[in-house]
Amino acid sequence: MIAITPGEPAGIGPDLVIQAALQDRPQGWVVVADANMLRERARLLGLSLTVDENVHSPSTQAGALTVLNTPLAEPVRAGELCVDNAKATMHALDRAITGCLEQRFAALVTGPMQKSVIMDAGYSFSGHTEYLAQRSGVDDVVMMLTTGAMRVALATTHLPLHAVAGALTQTLLERRLRILHDAMQRQFGLAAPRVLVCGLNPHAGESGHMGREEIDIISPVCERLCAEGLLIRGPLPADTLFTPQYLNDADAVMAMFHDQGLPVLKYSGFGEAVNITLGLPFVRTSVDHGTALDLAGTGKANLGSFLAAVSAANDMTDRLRATA
Repeated sequence: MIAITPGEPAGIGPDLVIQAALQDRPQGWVVVADANMLRERARLLGLSLTVDENVHSPSTQAGALTVLNTPLAEPVRAGELCVDNAKATMHALDRAITGCLEQRFAALVTGPMQKSVIMDAGYSFSGHTEYLAQRSGVDDVVMMLTTGAMRVALATTHLPLHAVAGALTQTLLERRLRILHDAMQRQFGLAAPRVLVCGLNPHAGESGHMGREEIDIISPVCERLCAEGLLIRGPLPADTLFTPQYLNDADAVMAMFHDQGLPVLKYSGFGEAVNITLGLPFVRTSVDHGTALDLAGTGKANLGSFLAAVSAANDMTDRLRATA
């Protein structure tokens, strides 16, 4: 079974789950959410949806959803945030995580969260990636987005740009490159994954004239991992790394910060990309976009990224079972 959390109840997450449920599916989904909210959203969308709570035998039929009911505090109006519902939204996420840790669910697929309303409710929440790591009790995780054309992992995630250089250390970069390498082997079936590593500064530091992070941090880590036999190449200038000359010979890219690598990936496949958290004790995938409050309840939500996230979760769990 796959656990699904729609995320922000006023956003397009519920729309995506409901619209996707109109199709037959090979495996059961357990949607961890408010059952009445899903029924109301289906009515708003003009779609026929049957909701049951038989979580031990979830439905795979088109037009039906199995729900682990997690009631919200207030009724939901599509497109209108309500801070009073943040606690239940986080509780739903916690229930799904617990189910994965207890191996009741094979994977977790998450819809988009509205970080601002979660933080307004008093939670320390910078994003799913960091929260999943904390709740799972792992030392570290890696955020990676993937499309059909490329995979981009991040050395640092949701940090202000001025904080990136201070956060980047040899220890951090080496740990995250190892997590990436291990995931490429175990979850993507690549025996010898080839990884390109971005520099932090323009022109990869221009031999130290535009910054020393490449000399002091990135190069030593790349050299150390290469000496162990890992196929690591870098640091490379980010403005030329994302070209066919380099990408055609690579399985993944490690970017140094969020907006160094993700704009390129999203330009190449926005609406079809998948956000994956590497290093967890279970598979987690997600959509590549936000809550799109203006589209909630309109029927105009694009299913591409959600369906790709579900498909990726299935593929990754299949590979892990095959190698167990």
